[in-house]
Parts: sequence; C-alpha cells; structure tokens
Amino acid sequence: MKAGTIAGIAGAIAIAFTTAVYAQPIVVKFSHVVAEATPKGQGALKFKEVAEKLLPGKVQVQVFPSSQLFGDAKEMEAVLLGDVQFIAPSLSKFDRYTKKLQVFDLPFLFDDIDAVDRFQKGPQGKALLDSMTSKGLQGLGYWHNGMKQLSSDKDQLKRPEDVKGLKFRIQASDVLEAQFRALGANPQKMSFSEVYQALQTGVVDGQENTWSNIYSQKFYEVQKTIAQTNHGVIDYMVITNAGWWKKLPADVRKGLAQAMDEATEHANKLAEELNERDRKRILEAGKAKVQELSKDDVNAWRKTMEPVWKKFEADIGKDLIQAALKANK
Repeated sequence: MKAGTIAGIAGAIAIAFTTAVYAQPIVVKFSHVVAEATPKGQGALKFKEVAEKLLPGKVQVQVFPSSQLFGDAKEMEAVLLGDVQFIAPSLSKFDRYTKKLQVFDLPFLFDDIDAVDRFQKGPQGKALLDSMTSKGLQGLGYWHNGMKQLSSDKDQLKRPEDVKGLKFRIQASDVLEAQFRALGANPQKMSFSEVYQALQTGVVDGQENTWSNIYSQKFYEVQKTIAQTNHGVIDYMVITNAGWWKKLPADVRKGLAQAMDEATEHANKLAEELNERDRKRILEAGKAKVQELSKDDVNAWRKTMEPVWKKFEADIGKDLIQAALKANK
C-alpha cells in the first residue's frame, strides 16, 4: 500500500475518532447534600430536565442528592478539582472566598423571603455571583430554601435567655458563630448529614433551619420546641468551576445558563410552597411544639443580636448591608 494511501486512511481514522469523541455528551455531575423532596433537590432535577431538553445529545446531567458523592466539607473542593461540575452550597459556605456573602448570614436583616429575592435580583446581588471568579468559582444563580426557625430540646424557646448555655449546630460560618455567642449559647460547626444523630444523642441541644429541612431530615422528631423566629435565611448559590464554564462551547454554555434560569424560577416558587406545607406537617405530627413569638419577643432577639452587624460591617461593606435593607418594604 502506498504511503499516501496509508496517510490518507490514518487521517480519516483520526477525523472519525475525533468526531466520535466530540459526539459524546458532556457529562455534568450535580452534587448536593439534601433530600430530593426539598427545593434544592427539585431544582436540581428541573435543571437536568431542561438542560437535556435544550441540549439533546450534547449534555448528560447526573444528579446526586443527599451527600451521595460529597458532604458539606468536601463538595467545594470537589468542584474546584473538577470531580463534579455543579454544586449548590449554602451561602454560609463562601466566607473563605469572599467576605461579602456574609451579608446573607446577618440575623434579622431581611423581613421575609420576598425581600431576599429583591436583593438577589438587584445589581448588588447579581454582582456577588461574579465575586469569586478569581478563586475559581462562578455563581450561576440563587436558590431559596427559606427563612430560618430555631429549635431545641427544651420546653421554652421564646426569649434569648432561653438558649443561654445550650449547644447549637451551625454551618461553618463566622457570622453564625458570632450570632450564637451573642445569645450566650455554644455554637458547634457540623455537617448537615450529621445533625439528626447529634440532636438525637444530645451532642447538640438545638439547630436552626427552614421548615422544609426540619421536616425532610426529621429534626422535629428529636426536638421538643420550634420557635417561629424567621431570624435569618438559608439560601444557596449554584456554582461551577469558573475555568470549566469559560471553556464550554458557547452554545452549551448558553443552554446550561437558560436551564439554570428556569430551574431557579422553579426551585424558588417551590420553596415557599414546601415550607408552608412542611410547617403544617410538623404541626400535624404533634411531636414538636411550634411556638409563635410576639413582637416584644422578636425585638428582644433583635436587640441581643445587634452587635453581630457591627462586628462584620467592615468585611461585608456598609453599602451592601444598606442595599439589603432597602429590599425590605
């Protein structure tokens, strides 16, 4: 066989191989730490549905809920290493990458979830999505979980003095640590997957979470009292590896961004519905008492936590705090 013919065949094989390689769909692994029934779980499934519909044969989205791949402590490292492509950590997890996102952990900053939504959709909120690209992380959207409630294994949970000396599980956040220190309680940083057992065995006395998380993780079964404080927010930022995102083909990146927008709308609408539904389910179960607070009770909590705002104002930025406050109506 002539050399030219051999070269031609080799070239054709190389082209065919390259075409076959690129014809394979891009695998997008979406890992998260909560149950599928939660707003985040449903948002991830919606993202998969829309992304694969918009990009048939070009992407395959694999969703791994409930810490199946990585827990709280490892998922950020996993996305930076490229072991997964999408994660949706709580906003509390980003303080080592930018102090500005600590704004979401400040107690009693937002009146309700609608105020949170207005801030996130505003210019300051959108700018925060791009605030960590130099660290290798690209934000793609905010997903609501909901407003936080406080629970404990004690009968009374109406005033700040009711939590003095108690151990509370917190996310790894300096602001949340300061929040419970201001209350005279003992914060314990702990992965989400470990909380139920810690509450059940008395390693910690209480925790703070949304109604949907309290229900789906069965925290209400091992707590005596849940105070309806709405003292903070648990939201997520869906992030990806900034380098990986930038190198995607333009049409794939556009399709994934559109899928994320649709998933965000779906997850955030569902969050409010699930929290209201799960609050009712907890009440119906009758295992934990739900305490509603008076205006005087809430003011007492606010006053006790006031020093936390001052402590973190310089790191977060006074202008960002003011922008968040303006989102309240």
